[in-house]
Formats: sequence, structure tokens, C-alpha cells
Amino acid sequence: MMKQTRLLDSEHSKELFAYFGLAVYYSQALEQQLVNLLMLMKVSQGKVPTEEDLADLYHQKLSNSLGQLVHEIQHHFPFSAEETVQLKEVWKQRNYIVHDYFKERIQETFSPAGRSRMIRELTAFKDQAQELERKLQKYTGELYAKLGLDQESEKSGANP
Repeated sequence: MMKQTRLLDSEHSKELFAYFGLAVYYSQALEQQLVNLLMLMKVSQGKVPTEEDLADLYHQKLSNSLGQLVHEIQHHFPFSAEETVQLKEVWKQRNYIVHDYFKERIQETFSPAGRSRMIRELTAFKDQAQELERKLQKYTGELYAKLGLDQESEKSGANP
């Protein structure tokens, strides 16, 4: 067991954990972007009459799971078939990474080849989630402009 613990302190292992962290980071950034887009869609449809309603809904959506958000956004936003597939794929992968990744792959963490393989997978996932997040950011920006809202006050962390 000592040898395995020492192995996990190696630079290569630290690199693996860093990529795991990035994968989780970008999946959460994507969740945040889905919440933003969903909120804007609801505002554009006149579904949140007061600022208080908006704040309540925002906090409620933040506690939704990525799966719930993916499911709900499809009813409100005209994603292409390809984007819908991408969203579902990222959601499935994210659940695997967050809940089962190391449980199922623990043996691979003890060999350089295994760690390298995992790093490649996590990098591919991170790139996919990041690309999707950027796309949603673009849609959110376009919707802000269409609604004539000031995007800067949102970015500075002001309450919606």
C-alpha cells in the first residue's frame, strides 16, 4: 500500500489529477452556462414577472442536476440535432467521471501507460465540454443582445 501511495504522489499522477479537476471544472462551467441560457429563455418568454421571481428561479436552477438542465433546456432552446447529441454525451461522460471514474480505473492509475491513457480521455472530455460551453456562451450573448440586456452586470457577479 505504501508503494501505491508514493506512486500517487508522483508528478505524472498529479498531472492526472489536474486533468480530472479540469474535466470537472468545465462540466460545472457548462452547467452554469445552461442555467444562464435557461433563465434568459424564460425571461424572453415573459415567464418571470419580477426580479424576485428571477432570483428564486436562478437559485432553484443552480441546484438542478446537469441531467435536469439538459432535459429542460431542450424544451426552450432550438438546439441542432448534433448539439443535442453533444449535450447528452457530455452529460453521460460527466456522470461517469464524477461518480465512477477512479472506482473503475484504479488499477490503471498505478502504471504510466494507464495514467497516460486516462489523461488523454480526460483531455478529450474537457475539450468537448469546453467547446460546448463556449457555444452556449455565444447563444447567451446573442440572447442578451436581442433582449437588450446589459451583460456586464451579470459577469461582475451581480444578482440577476
